[in-house]
Amino acid sequence: MTDPEFDPEDELRDDDGSRQTIGILGGRDTVEDRYQITRSSKAARLREIFDIARKYDVLHGLTPQTLRQLLEELGPTFVKAGQILSMRSEILPESFCDELKKLRTSVEPMERDAMLQALRDEYTMPIEDIFDAIDDVPLGSASVAQVHKARLITGELVAVKIQRPHVQEIMAQDISIMRSLAKRADRIMSDGQFIDFTSVVDELWQSFREETDFLVEAKNLEEFRRNNADVAYIDCPKVYRRWCTRHVVVMDYVKGIPIDKTDELVKGEYDLTEIGTKLVDNYTKQMLDDGFFHADPHPGNILIRDGKIVYLDLGMMGRLSAHDRAAMRDMVLAVGMRDSVRLKEGLLRFSISDLSQVDHANLLADLDEIIAEYGDAELEDLDLGNFFNALVSMARKNGIELPGTVTMLARSLVTLEGVVDEFLPGVSIVDIIRQHVRSTIQVDEQVKREAKRYVRESYEASHALLRAARDLPTLSRMLTRGQIRTQLDLTGINDAMRGLSSSADRLSMSIVVAGLFIGSSVVYYARIKPVIFGVPVIGFVGYFLALILGLWIVGSILRKDRKHRRH
Repeated sequence: MTDPEFDPEDELRDDDGSRQTIGILGGRDTVEDRYQITRSSKAARLREIFDIARKYDVLHGLTPQTLRQLLEELGPTFVKAGQILSMRSEILPESFCDELKKLRTSVEPMERDAMLQALRDEYTMPIEDIFDAIDDVPLGSASVAQVHKARLITGELVAVKIQRPHVQEIMAQDISIMRSLAKRADRIMSDGQFIDFTSVVDELWQSFREETDFLVEAKNLEEFRRNNADVAYIDCPKVYRRWCTRHVVVMDYVKGIPIDKTDELVKGEYDLTEIGTKLVDNYTKQMLDDGFFHADPHPGNILIRDGKIVYLDLGMMGRLSAHDRAAMRDMVLAVGMRDSVRLKEGLLRFSISDLSQVDHANLLADLDEIIAEYGDAELEDLDLGNFFNALVSMARKNGIELPGTVTMLARSLVTLEGVVDEFLPGVSIVDIIRQHVRSTIQVDEQVKREAKRYVRESYEASHALLRAARDLPTLSRMLTRGQIRTQLDLTGINDAMRGLSSSADRLSMSIVVAGLFIGSSVVYYARIKPVIFGVPVIGFVGYFLALILGLWIVGSILRKDRKHRRH
């Protein structure tokens, strides 16, 4: 079971035979070669998925319980998708989200013999020479692994996290299928598409790849402990690197009160407001100071022990570069200060797309709306999920593509919001983050930053003035010769002119209809020939044309009104 080391240059091969690099497991062979993924195996897996879907009669609807059972039976890829959906109450009803939360720790566990065999396969020595005892009942069982309490032969109580056999093979198979489907979806929906499906699949595999390499989690535990060594109220398990492999991690056994058991915390004389405030403040430190944050801070991963907040399961962590952290600080301060211009600058610094076509006036108007809606919201009213969805949607609408790290951070903050909701009633989570930012920026650092900004802006302004002075003689000569032409572009003037033109057209048609009606009436009462069945033909035709044109004008007005309401 010991695979070669991870290589970020591995590839997936699409159905058409082309290779698609997505940054996953590897060596020199492809994932298809490593896991024997072929067209026939993908077709067999698709048939298996459809058979399971038919078993649960998905076409006639699913209850929260049957959806959870369906995802469990489909395997780790779909369980992971369910875990993500459990945090998205804006997508699924609350009853479904509550049921899918069970996928985090309540997946059917491995049999004892299978668990022990998976453990034996990781070591070259008998496990009896490492562990004195291992509990039969797991502390928790998730889609990727399950955790057992154990005791080392040296006497330490530990938690042993054991990866399920063949998880990577199943995931690679599903990802290969998903990537083929995503490529077709991107091709079909390329115009105006909101979601880049291929990027979503890549991000899902990347997060899963990190979660299934337990040596990464061991390193994460050590780095997290170093980053928070000076924070008295934050902790995480100590890792035993000697016994860690790519599929097993051995760490301290931590017994505490789950953070969502507020009744037990109150009985233990803990101050809930203090816990909530410190949790948010430290998470802000992880994001903006360390650039290394827990990417899945759900209640099952946070305990309170001996007055400390203890983070568990550090398999999935996010990273922000110094550039991204500075941009994020500016954005946080801008939201608190209701400064749309500063928020725009921070957002543009995050962008990974070409900004030459961005309409800055429209972007500022959209940001004004977001700040007006969310800038002063208190925790009880602020829906971080809606806030970040609005921000990402607004960015895409304005041609700004944000990196995957922003999506991960947004998802993490939504999860954190759900955790502290009961701890901080009536308190603004944005305000806590903003206070942390202000308290960590020292006066001398502020002076340096402002000085750099002043120098940069002075440099740009001076060069602009020099270019203007250089072009002044040319502009003067062109002005005297009448060669300068001014073009005035007023925002929204085209829409207004189109509306005015449409109104003029309707008015003209209305005059024509009125004229037809009056003329037909004159013809009718004058009994001008020819007359058929006592009705003047010319008068009848005039009435008929007036009716048709009148109905057309009314229909046009109603269609315009409906279109305006939709926008």
